[in-house]
Amino acid sequence: MLKKLAASMVAAFALTTGAFAAGGAGHVEGVDFSFDGPFGSFDQNQLQRGLQIYTEICASCHGLQYVPLRTLSDEGGPGLPEDQVRAYAEFYEVFDPEIDDFRAALPSDNFPGSALENAPDLSLMAKARAGFHGPYGLGINQLMKGMGGPEYIVALLNGYTGEEKEEAGAVLYENKAFPGGWIAMAPPLYGDDVEFADGHATDLHHLTEDVAAFLMWTAEPKLMARKQAGFVGVIFLTILSVLLYLTNKRLWAPVKARYKKK
Repeated sequence: MLKKLAASMVAAFALTTGAFAAGGAGHVEGVDFSFDGPFGSFDQNQLQRGLQIYTEICASCHGLQYVPLRTLSDEGGPGLPEDQVRAYAEFYEVFDPEIDDFRAALPSDNFPGSALENAPDLSLMAKARAGFHGPYGLGINQLMKGMGGPEYIVALLNGYTGEEKEEAGAVLYENKAFPGGWIAMAPPLYGDDVEFADGHATDLHHLTEDVAAFLMWTAEPKLMARKQAGFVGVIFLTILSVLLYLTNKRLWAPVKARYKKK
């Protein structure tokens, strides 16, 4: 049964790379994420919940092959203790060419890739689906609304209507957010799919926001450092502009005074 389901999903994913992926963009609404805006930051508890959702639900099909396991202990990320990261890594197996066999993963390894051949890797999905650019693609709207990629993920996971159809032997599911309106992936979340240790809400709306926030972190793990560097850069340029203005005014003051005398 599982083999037939996996084969059906692979065939369906292949279809969505063609005609079924075409069409206008679906409906995506803004979400008030903690990391949005020039001074926003990741919510560590939310990232930990998103990691749990990914591990228990998403990892069975989708990989994070560009994300090192050791970054789970980063201060700007989920912030897991190093012993927990080592224990977490052991849940995965990676192929080691030195021993020509599989072994338990180490924190120095990356997350495994996707289990299904045509299931997209989610490492950079939140950046790949960025949608709030503003006029002429200048990124103006991203200052207030955020990048748009996490919002797309939330919209996609909440966008299933319950309608299904069969095309070329594959089952497709109607989704209001997916371009073209039909997607091969069955609804991965229904609400109350996991249980959090902190007692946080597990309805579909909250689950989708938590996993989307986690995928934003996998795509932009240094987002906070980038914002801090940008803020320092703006302050520096502001001070430099003031100094240049005052210097220019002082240098030209004698010249202007002579012209006034004439």
